[in-house]
Amino acid sequence: MRTCWESFSGYALRALGRGYGERLLPRGTDISFCDQVALIGSGLIWNIYFAAVAIALGFFMATAVALARNSASPWLWRPAAAFIFTFRGSPLFIQFFFFYSAFVLLPRAGIEIPLGFTTLTLQTSALTTAQVGGLFVLILNTTAYSAELFYGALKSVPKGDLEAAEAYGMSGFTKFRRVVWPNMLRLAWPSYTNEAIFLTHSTTLVFLSAFPARQQSGEAFYYARYFVDQTFNPFVAYPLVAAFFVALTLAIVAIFGRINRRLNRHLPQERRAKFRFRPQYLR
Repeated sequence: MRTCWESFSGYALRALGRGYGERLLPRGTDISFCDQVALIGSGLIWNIYFAAVAIALGFFMATAVALARNSASPWLWRPAAAFIFTFRGSPLFIQFFFFYSAFVLLPRAGIEIPLGFTTLTLQTSALTTAQVGGLFVLILNTTAYSAELFYGALKSVPKGDLEAAEAYGMSGFTKFRRVVWPNMLRLAWPSYTNEAIFLTHSTTLVFLSAFPARQQSGEAFYYARYFVDQTFNPFVAYPLVAAFFVALTLAIVAIFGRINRRLNRHLPQERRAKFRFRPQYLR
């Protein structure tokens, strides 16, 4: 049986690939509690990666989609509304399967698909990996949900602030940068914090879906399922995953809470929007 130090030195970075720790995962009676803590904690690296990149890119994409949705031009608001409806109206789990199948089967059929940043061909095999293809789906999903939040906030920007900006002679971009966008963020931020939490929890679906884990390199829930299959005991691995995600959720609440206080720093204390965690059972 390994010591805890041997477990952490061998498995703390194992989720990054076989070159970052023990080549083989622990099996059968050799599995210790420290093995499970180290390997599940290692898998959390991918959960943080998926959530951080998807939130960062999805934030700016959602702002653009929300502005298009708020546009008076039907050439802008109709595609934006269709995009939001499609991704909010279909389960995330199905989206993973659909895009993985598209990334694999369409190039084999000789169909090349331009995605903007690349063209989907037989050579773009990276899109069939969870680290790229799964992240792509998460970005689109959080963009749709966040865009709907930002669109609602745009409709709620006080008219008095807009009239004051026009009275000061602000141009369209200056008015957006100094009045519309800050107000939109301030109004949407508590709900957007919930979206960031839900997205982080949804990263456990990436390797559970069609995207494969190569070299046994997966996220926290992937290793939890592995340990349950090996030990036939779900009362260690799954509570460990839950504990790690509770800690991750507390970190998100703390970070987003500081940003929320910064956005509302000009308002009296009683008028500041407060974050309330609202569980969402269907995504």
